[in-house]
Amino acid sequence: MLTVLALGVSSGLPLFTLIYFVQAWLAKGGVEVKALGLFGLVQFPYTFKFLWAPFMDRFALPLGRRRGWIALTQLGLCVAIGAMGMLDPATQLGAIVLAATGVTFLSASQDIVIDAYRREILSDAEQGLGAAVVVNAYKAAGLIPSALGLALVEFLPWSLVFWIVGACMLPCFLVTLLAREPALYGATPKNLEQAVILPFKEFLTRGGWAQAGWMLAFMLLYKIGDSMATALATKFFLDIGFSTSQIGAAANAVGLWASVAGGLVGGVWMIKLGVNRALWVFGALQALAILGFAWLALVGANTLLLAAVMGFESFASLGLGATALVAFLSRATDTRYTATQYALFSSLAAVPRTFINASVGYIVAQLGWFQFFLVCFAAAIPAMLMLPKIAPWRESDAH
Repeated sequence: MLTVLALGVSSGLPLFTLIYFVQAWLAKGGVEVKALGLFGLVQFPYTFKFLWAPFMDRFALPLGRRRGWIALTQLGLCVAIGAMGMLDPATQLGAIVLAATGVTFLSASQDIVIDAYRREILSDAEQGLGAAVVVNAYKAAGLIPSALGLALVEFLPWSLVFWIVGACMLPCFLVTLLAREPALYGATPKNLEQAVILPFKEFLTRGGWAQAGWMLAFMLLYKIGDSMATALATKFFLDIGFSTSQIGAAANAVGLWASVAGGLVGGVWMIKLGVNRALWVFGALQALAILGFAWLALVGANTLLLAAVMGFESFASLGLGATALVAFLSRATDTRYTATQYALFSSLAAVPRTFINASVGYIVAQLGWFQFFLVCFAAAIPAMLMLPKIAPWRESDAH
C-alpha cells in the first residue's frame, strides 16, 4: 500500500501540473480563455493510451516489465516538466503545446504501467482500499503544482519553479527502484494476438456486445460534468478576482485535504455500500458539487466561499466519486490482461478531460460562467440514469 501511495503521487503530479500550474502560467502570459480551453487537447494521449499499452505489456526493461517502464517515464517527466518552463507563453505558444503534449504522453505511459502494477500487486480483497489510497495520493500530488508552485511564483521566476515541480518526480523514482515486481498471472505476451486481440475479445464476449457498450458509455460519462466544471477552474478564479496566492491557499490546499478526507471516507463507506451503491451515492454528491461553482459565479471573490466550494467539490468528486470509479474500473479488468484493459477503461474516463473540455472555453465565452456551470450539472445526469443497467442498487458486486 505504501508503494501504491507513492506511485499515486507520481501519477497525479504531471496531470495537475498541466491543469493548474501551466494554466495559470499561460493565463498570466496573456493567453485568452478560448485558447486555454483548446489547450486541453494536449491531453489527448490519455484518451488513446490503450493503443500502445500492449507494447508495454509485451516488452520488459531491465528493472522488470512494470518497474522498468515506470522508472523510465518518471525520469522523462522530471526533465520534460522542467524544460517546458523555459519557454515563453507570449512568443512560443506552439512550442509549449508540443512540450505539453510530450509531458502528457509520458504521463499517460506511466499511468498504463502504474495502473497495471496496482491491479497485479494487490489481491482482489485489497482493490477497494487500493482505490482509496491511489485516489488520495493522486490528488495529494496536486498540492505540489497548484499550492506550492503557485505560491512560489510570487517570489521566484516561473522557469525555476517548473524545475522544482519536475524534481518532485525524483522521490517517486526512488520508490520505484526499491519496490518489488508483481508476480505474473500468466506468460508475457509473445505475439500480436496475445498482446492486443485477446484483451479486447475477452471484454466484448464477457457479457455480450450490448453490455460491453453500456459499460463503455458509462465509463465515458460518469465524471463528465465535474470534469467540465473544473477544466478552467484556475481561469474562473482569476476572472472573478482572486490572486494566485489565494487560489493556492483557499482553493487548492483546502481542496487537497477535502479530497483526502473524501477518499478515506469513500474507502470505508464503500466497504459498507459496495461498489454498485457507492456509484449511486457518490455520483449524486459529485453532481451536486458542481452547483457550488454556479453559486460562486454569482457571489464573486469571497475567499471563505471559495474554500467551501472547492472543499465540497474535492470531497465529493476527487474523493468519493473518483474512488468509486477506480474501484469499478479495477473490478471490470481481467487480471490476465491488466495493462491493456485498464488502459482502455481509464482512456474512456479521460475523454471528457481531453476533447469535451476543449470546448468549454467557447461555452464560457457564449454563456458566461454561471450558465456554463448549469450546463455542467446537466451533463452529469445521463450517467446517473444508466446506473440501473450498469450497477443495479440491489445486486451484489460480483465481477
